[in-house]
Amino acid sequence: MQILITHGGLASTRVLNFNRLQIVAALALLVALLMLLSGAIYHFVFLTAAREGWPVVSQVVKLVARDETAQRDRFLRENLDAMAKKVGEMQAKLLKLEAMGDRVSGLAGVKPEEFRPLLRPAAPAASVATPMPAPRAGVSGGGQGGPFVPGLGVFEREALDGLNNHVAGLDERTDQTTDLFTLIESRLLEGRLAQLMIPSTTPVQGPVGSGFGFRSDPFTGRAALHTGLDFPADVGTPVQSAAGGMVVATEPHPAYGNLVEIDHGNGLLTRYAHLSKLLVKSGDLVKRGQVVALVGNSGRSTGPHLHFEVLVEGVPQNPARFLAGRAAPPRESGSLARSR
Repeated sequence: MQILITHGGLASTRVLNFNRLQIVAALALLVALLMLLSGAIYHFVFLTAAREGWPVVSQVVKLVARDETAQRDRFLRENLDAMAKKVGEMQAKLLKLEAMGDRVSGLAGVKPEEFRPLLRPAAPAASVATPMPAPRAGVSGGGQGGPFVPGLGVFEREALDGLNNHVAGLDERTDQTTDLFTLIESRLLEGRLAQLMIPSTTPVQGPVGSGFGFRSDPFTGRAALHTGLDFPADVGTPVQSAAGGMVVATEPHPAYGNLVEIDHGNGLLTRYAHLSKLLVKSGDLVKRGQVVALVGNSGRSTGPHLHFEVLVEGVPQNPARFLAGRAAPPRESGSLARSR
């Protein structure tokens, strides 16, 4: 592209050459200058007109601003409605979760009202409207002015404050429900551990030959206290641990014969007597149902059987109460296999 510049007083003509890149740069610079000029005109004319109340331009500016405010308010209300709907759905789910927590806590033996603190009421939203001072006496229609700065309406501000308070309340209730379920889980785990340590598994499958209580001693014929249950079984029958625990004794005894004692904690101990073979040693940890010995006829015994005892703080208890009815009811005291 060439531009010829001539002048009447000059004999020669000046020629300016421009390539395509220079033309594009010049056009871009021109567009930028026009945008800056239009921005300056808008700022100077329209904002000045709105602030000073020019007759025609101020009305046009107010209409444009009013339309923008209406569109913004409509958009904001639609979003507020969607948020309120979502918060309502969250609240419904939380109510179902709390109801489930109440039912589960009852099964776990936990009273929710004793552990769940009261919900603190949400603090009321601070008023956003500032009261206008009353006009002073003797002053009529004072001047007003200032730039036009659109802001949230009273409705939108109140709706946002209400949603914020509601979400904060839901968050607090969610934390409390989580804590309650954690406590329930802990209680259920404690109960499961306690059940694992209670001797409720029958050590030998089969009927009970002689029960707990007074009976006629098989050797002397006099009345004597039988401190456990006798399970008649063949020699070599596996003997299972009635619960998990630690083996504290594996030794021969004049009356009990070959003996295994297992400590289950909390002062609870089980005793397995008249064994033919011991499969564990002192200090071993055993689990419920683990085979710890074999049935025999050692010690003060009239025939092959297992003598099983449960002691609490060293005091013999009726094992049938711990076996939860798994053992068969005792037979009459005429059994061929009886012990001390």
